Amino acid sequence: MVRRLNGTLVAAVVAGMVASSPARAQSLAPKELEALEGWYRRTADRTGNGEWGVAVGTMDGRVLWSVSPELALIPASTAKVFTTGFTRSRVGGDSRITTSVVGDGALDPASGRWQGTWALDLGGDWTLDRDGRSGTTLRELARRLRARGVRQLEGPLVLTSRTGPAASHYPSVWSTDFEGQLYAPPVGPVALHENTISLTYRPGRDTGAPPVLVSAYPDGAERLIRMNATTVSGSGGRLWLTPTADGGWTLNGSIGVYRRPLGFSAVAHDPSRLLAAVWASALERAGIRWLMPGGPIMQAPQARSILAQVESAPFDSVAVEVNRRSLNIGAELMLQWGAGSQTTGPALVTDHVRRVVGPAARVSLVDGSGLSELNRISPMTQMLYLARYPRLPGNERFPLLLPANGTGTLRRLRGGMGRGVVHAKTGTLDNVANLAGYLGRPDGVLVISLMYNGRRIGAARTAEWDLFRLLGAEGVDLRGALETQMGGSTTPSDQ
Repeated sequence: MVRRLNGTLVAAVVAGMVASSPARAQSLAPKELEALEGWYRRTADRTGNGEWGVAVGTMDGRVLWSVSPELALIPASTAKVFTTGFTRSRVGGDSRITTSVVGDGALDPASGRWQGTWALDLGGDWTLDRDGRSGTTLRELARRLRARGVRQLEGPLVLTSRTGPAASHYPSVWSTDFEGQLYAPPVGPVALHENTISLTYRPGRDTGAPPVLVSAYPDGAERLIRMNATTVSGSGGRLWLTPTADGGWTLNGSIGVYRRPLGFSAVAHDPSRLLAAVWASALERAGIRWLMPGGPIMQAPQARSILAQVESAPFDSVAVEVNRRSLNIGAELMLQWGAGSQTTGPALVTDHVRRVVGPAARVSLVDGSGLSELNRISPMTQMLYLARYPRLPGNERFPLLLPANGTGTLRRLRGGMGRGVVHAKTGTLDNVANLAGYLGRPDGVLVISLMYNGRRIGAARTAEWDLFRLLGAEGVDLRGALETQMGGSTTPSDQ
């Protein structure tokens, strides 16, 4: 049975939990309320026995219209909103993740030999060594090490991390059905190329010859590939990778001699081994000899000097991309960044939401990305968080960290509204279709949480787009609406 909660009553209940109202109170016109009722009747028919939870409110936390607003549902990737807010509250919008070569010893200036111990200290920078996207690289780290005068390293690769063991694993709270998928790689401080590899091969010159590598990302990944594929006649064929016990892959299959180059990607099932291969390649390109390489070996951080270091882009910039692409590994590592731990993040972000929303919050989060089906939150809690968090000092522009309509996961939300009217986050699983965010209007900003858990996610997502269009027919750019309602501050970079 659908449970409705009168907007006036809800406003009275939560009045003590929210900041003061803007000068001009927002409301929905009678025709809009009638249209919303009609929208829900049609949507309920089209989406069958699925569960709906809806909360439409204002930036001062008043509920204007709702459907089962206290129903605890699976948030899917809309959980990234809370991870973003939690981590920003901990590290700030300008903070960066560092990846460093640290050492304890001395440099022989004559030979360039580092005499002593050294290690890679990892911060879980998922933007490290990505093809075609902004981010730092191990090659730049090696160049900076060379610029310091280092021309020779000895010993195995030692890995350290400030958040716990320097290893990455598949999260236990994620479904085993997702393992091996590009959107669900291992998570942890060892992160490069988003813990995936991308390869392109072309046919050999003659039949029977092995395929020829065209490109490999990250650079050095090709060192982990064993060849078990061949060039055949014609223009057909298929190539695929099989993981090997040593952390690499075997290339299998065939490619026709007349076929165009084939590109494909795979999850790095042992990111530490991939890191070692990429680091070896980076050192070679920088002109640094690495004698007696080995490892990788995990080790607790020690007091060492920084020999070379690279930094990620500022938090606000990388958070915009994580939300625009709905990047799961990015969200999980953002959570570890904010928590300073690989294990305590979910409990801390759950507590963060409760502190922002108040004691009535209905929330239980077990990961930072929303990929787990064990997460639960109510539309009311989500709406109140989205309304209240930007009112905390320094967070006035938080809504702009979510993708604008027409971009990223909101690329289909275009018709009838100009770009920038909506900034919102989608959430999608096999039985989940959610949409939560902000809508700029002439009288202010609406905060909307739409949650559907059921089998007809295609129909549900179409209906959610329709509701935003219904309320945004006269929408205005969200930046301007925020200026009017909340006043200005530094605007995060938008992508």
